[in-house]
Amino acid sequence: MQKIKAEVVITIPEDMVLITRVEYEKLKQSELSGMYWNMKDLEKRINKKSEWIKENILYPKRFRRTLDIDNGGFVYYPETKGQHWSFQATKMSVFLDNNFGKIFGSVSNTAK
Repeated sequence: MQKIKAEVVITIPEDMVLITRVEYEKLKQSELSGMYWNMKDLEKRINKKSEWIKENILYPKRFRRTLDIDNGGFVYYPETKGQHWSFQATKMSVFLDNNFGKIFGSVSNTAK
């Protein structure tokens, strides 16, 4: 078996940079840092309407214990009519990723 050693030159355009996947993930996460979502933002993120989000994520006790700011969470639950939902974007994003199976699994289980 013969081995061939070759050198390849890749030219990166001036308006682009090459970074590692780890750096890229950190940049994506920092994009949400200091940002707060309202209900419309959350609807866009998970492609579900507010009623579905409330019924399947925000109001079930197993999630509300973690989410509610009154329990040290990162979601402001409106106390009176006219107040708005508020979600700490970084933590809500991580919560959604970590609980995807529980959120959508509970929907398929209740539909049976």
